[in-house]
Amino acid sequence: MTATIERTTLNGRPVPSSPVRLSLVPVGSVPGLLDGAWWPRSRDLSRELPALTDALDAAWGRVTRVTVNPSHWPVIPRKVPVTGHTVHVGWFADEQDPHKLILLSYAQGRMDLLVIPPEADAATAARLMSATAAPGGVLTASKLMADEGSAREGTDARSREEDWETDGGAGSAGGSPVGLLDSAGGR
Repeated sequence: MTATIERTTLNGRPVPSSPVRLSLVPVGSVPGLLDGAWWPRSRDLSRELPALTDALDAAWGRVTRVTVNPSHWPVIPRKVPVTGHTVHVGWFADEQDPHKLILLSYAQGRMDLLVIPPEADAATAARLMSATAAPGGVLTASKLMADEGSAREGTDARSREEDWETDGGAGSAGGSPVGLLDSAGGR
């Protein structure tokens, strides 16, 4: 049996984590349904939450609790040690949007973030971060994700149609079914 142990220290010091990918609505803006977007690098809350709380603790207030929907997180730890304290993690399957993370702070209250899937490409993440950074947003996290999926499907369909047209599709006599029948002596 082989066990893999993740290196957490280097010469007695913690290994620096990657910078957090986070976009927040400007302070003092009209409140909306979301306070920003977070693009984690994986679906491992134990690994991703410390970087997020480090980014928020100083600017927003100490994060004490986090809630998620379990549909996108394979393992949900009850507690995650972060810099200087522990964050308690809870989950709600039916009550919470599957694409949202809720952070709670004694000092500031509640912050709702869209969670951009780690596997999203940079262009998709940039569009979603921009959409959530607009003050007074009225779209839910799931609606933003659905709209992004629809826009991507529309772009993919246009791309396939353009490829078909340029490769001798409907616009070309040789590529159309009628043209093939005519050249074969039909009609």
